[in-house]
Amino acid sequence: MLEPREHLRMVMERAAGVAPKGDLKRIRALRFTEPGFDRATWREMCGKGWLAIGSREFCELAEELGADLVPEPLIPAAMAAQLLPQEHLARVMTGERIVLPAWQEQPGSLDLVGRTVLRDGKLDGQKRFIPMAAGADAFLVTVAGGLALVERDAPGVTVQHQQTEDGGHLGTLIMDNAPAEAIEGDAAGALECSIMAASAYLLGLMDRALKITLDYIKATEQSGRTGGSFQAMRRHVDACAIQVPLTRSVVAAAAAAIDRMPNSAERRAAISRAKVRASDAAMAVTRACAQLHGGLAHMDAHDISLFRRKAMVMAPLYGSPTVHRARFQTVAPERSDG
Repeated sequence: MLEPREHLRMVMERAAGVAPKGDLKRIRALRFTEPGFDRATWREMCGKGWLAIGSREFCELAEELGADLVPEPLIPAAMAAQLLPQEHLARVMTGERIVLPAWQEQPGSLDLVGRTVLRDGKLDGQKRFIPMAAGADAFLVTVAGGLALVERDAPGVTVQHQQTEDGGHLGTLIMDNAPAEAIEGDAAGALECSIMAASAYLLGLMDRALKITLDYIKATEQSGRTGGSFQAMRRHVDACAIQVPLTRSVVAAAAAAIDRMPNSAERRAAISRAKVRASDAAMAVTRACAQLHGGLAHMDAHDISLFRRKAMVMAPLYGSPTVHRARFQTVAPERSDG
């Protein structure tokens, strides 16, 4: 059996084959298209076993995907895969079928239930903020007491899409007496893993944005195009650089807490802390990087704009910093009480 770090090394090597470093042409080509990602690439990812790796390894993989702005909905699909019964998993794990979770109804809420109701095999309600929903074949919907699996093309199902700043989209799933299959399970643990993976994705994208910016600084310095304002911005970016190792430390600690402290208040506090730090830091770092690039940052053709736009979309997903600060304050006293 492979040791965990050796297995992770192999996962990372496979990731490099799907998302080669430095090549954002594929990402640009997929923006503002439907479904916004490539099904062939998706099948390749699934074929490499990415939906089946452990939570800590998955967070490290998410960091790599963030560095390359990968648009395929691996984080939400992995959440659904954790919850699907065995008889529904085979085609999902091969990438032939995409099932995405539909759990959120209101902005600023981590409530998994909401008002959506499963009654006599029929679903009524709405779920919102579903990343890349246009590519789903079915949705795993959270309801009181469990889950429900509903097909994308089932009667009574409507999916609306709203484009996001990064060229992707968020979907709203509307169910009006839609036939669905009841699935046993509790999505709480899977949601925590998704929050962690989103934090790691943000870490990866801000780390890559900073590296691009430092390369830009070096090229500018070598060309002799420096001045007082440039030096001030250089100091600003140097100050931002500390955010990367600090965020990596917090994210790593929270990822470890997933296995060490299942379903505990301490675990939820650590995960919320990681999401707050990753979201805030990614926004601050990508903003600073964009400022240093000056007018180039406002040109869509420049890569740094892609990282800024992605941070703007990812930061509020799976709970905004405000939501997670509030949750941290709620669960932190429980943590100290044991």
